[in-house]
Amino acid sequence: MTFPRDNMIYRERHCPPEEEKLHCLIPAPKGYVTPFPWPKSRDYVPYANAPYKSLTVEKAIQNWVQYEGNVFRFPGGGTQFPQGADKYIDQLASVIPIKNGTVRTLLDTGCGVASLGAYLWNRNVIAMSFAPRDSHEAQVQFALERGVPAVIGVLGTIKVPYPSRAFDMAHCSRCLIPWGANDGKYLMEVDRVLRPGGYWILSGPPIHWKVNYKAWERPKEELQEEQRQIEEAAKMLCWEKKYEKGEIAIWQKRMDGDSCHSKQDKSQVTFCKSSDPDDVWYVSLNIQLRKVSSRVKKLFDLFMDFIVFSCKIVYIPSPTFSSSVRGVSAEKYQEDSNEWKKHVKAYKRINRLLDSGRYRNIMDMNAGLGGFAAALQSPKLWVMNVVPSIAERSTLGVIYERGLIGIYHDWCEAFSTYPRSYDLIHANGLFSLYNNKCNLEDILLEMDRILRPEGAVIIRDEVDVLIKVKKIIGGMRWDTKMMDHEDGPLVPEKILVAVKQYWVAGGNSTSTQ
Repeated sequence: MTFPRDNMIYRERHCPPEEEKLHCLIPAPKGYVTPFPWPKSRDYVPYANAPYKSLTVEKAIQNWVQYEGNVFRFPGGGTQFPQGADKYIDQLASVIPIKNGTVRTLLDTGCGVASLGAYLWNRNVIAMSFAPRDSHEAQVQFALERGVPAVIGVLGTIKVPYPSRAFDMAHCSRCLIPWGANDGKYLMEVDRVLRPGGYWILSGPPIHWKVNYKAWERPKEELQEEQRQIEEAAKMLCWEKKYEKGEIAIWQKRMDGDSCHSKQDKSQVTFCKSSDPDDVWYVSLNIQLRKVSSRVKKLFDLFMDFIVFSCKIVYIPSPTFSSSVRGVSAEKYQEDSNEWKKHVKAYKRINRLLDSGRYRNIMDMNAGLGGFAAALQSPKLWVMNVVPSIAERSTLGVIYERGLIGIYHDWCEAFSTYPRSYDLIHANGLFSLYNNKCNLEDILLEMDRILRPEGAVIIRDEVDVLIKVKKIIGGMRWDTKMMDHEDGPLVPEKILVAVKQYWVAGGNSTSTQ
């Protein structure tokens, strides 16, 4: 609360100085149990895992969440879809081609308990949902307990930690973001992360203000001006309005905005010249637009014509791949995919629970091209692919082209999530990458914080680095085992596997599930 409230600065990431960092393990709350397996977890969360009842009162009539005995039940409702997310998605699908595989990824801003993402899963769309830690107590924690991808985040003064042209859809349902303010800079950031031909959905105020201004208890003039600003910003971005009915409006980003933008050169719009659109870690928002070249458009058209969503899509490089990551050819991409198929096959021999549905929320801390997630692909799980901000190559765009999701992050800092968010954590070469850059103990403590009790860890790295890591882990209540590389003991790269012990505040306990 010491930070300015302007532009949501006080809800953005603010890390403590080194001397204020806590070097401790965080116990699970008393009564903590293993989350229900998917798909039951979509609808039920054990109360002891996230004991916060405020939303059951605050959102009682909107069907967000209900408290029933020792569990929370999530009926699938939301502020804009009290009748359920499925009916809401059906309405969106009447305009947006969700069924044919064109839409694979969604960015849900101000997601609440992420019911939209939870129900899009059955339609082969994976959502990256984010919301701040605010008066809606633990909304992102609920989402993760349900087994839905989500992070703590806010659209404020810095760019969102995603690559350009990553998402097929972006969505806001009463997300309280002032879209028309500040010369439309928030919509420009949506434009940056939205693919050519992608859709932006705005549900709730100010849409349909003429009818609803009294129910919203807001002046007509204020709502009218808010919508005018949004419409002007969308026009400036060369978005085409495709739909407005009731409280839902949908715009589409043009596949080729050059002809439209060329008419705006005398306006106040500034176009990016040479800045990297994927350089986003702690980078301030600005009001520059990035043109989509005709070559990229043609290649993107070919790719989208080729796509039919299936599990196989995660192995297929797009036609734009060879030019999207410097130093990585299509041949190296295929080689990487084959290598990770071999690695994951070895992991499944080591940990036979990988295919069982026991691990729903999985994180890859140094994801590279996303080969680990692609080889692990299953409807029972999802992978948060993290590309470190200090990585040699920015590969997160390729991960999104594969129909997967991910985020940029610097592991010298805490990740934007709650404790006990992930069932399994994978780290390939991470400790070599961060050796002498920050304290390895801090990284391991952060892994422990976000790992669930009885969750698993797989660390693949050089043997000398793993010896250092194993020494630190000795005081962390992890059961560990060092194993040879799948190609034999002469390979200097080894595998360290671990399981976090179950313990709660006030003493050790036994899992009830």
